Amino acid sequence: MIRKESRNAMRERRHLRVREKVHGTPLRPRLSVFRSNKHISCQLIDDTKGITLCSSGSVELKLANGGNVEAARKVGEDIARKALALKIECAVFDRGGYQYHGRVAALCEAAREAGLRL
Repeated sequence: MIRKESRNAMRERRHLRVREKVHGTPLRPRLSVFRSNKHISCQLIDDTKGITLCSSGSVELKLANGGNVEAARKVGEDIARKALALKIECAVFDRGGYQYHGRVAALCEAAREAGLRL
């Protein structure tokens, strides 16, 4: 019997492939996204020092339903506002092994509309 790899294990492998190319710096940090069934969160990461500069999520914003596209838009707007307050104008987008579709795309587009260059 062949054991199939779980969806999350496959996503983690895709994320490692993306991470070989995407690297955050202090001037252009990495915007990393994590998506679960109930919530979505993201953080700006400086990979040279290995620190998180700021973060946002549907749990932090106390959204009633954090697992929908509207919640992802609000999280994207919030992370862009926090980044601009730290004088970070552009970042590299790390989709975290997820398909650029639905909630992940909505978060990215909302961050762009709020003034963050991705």
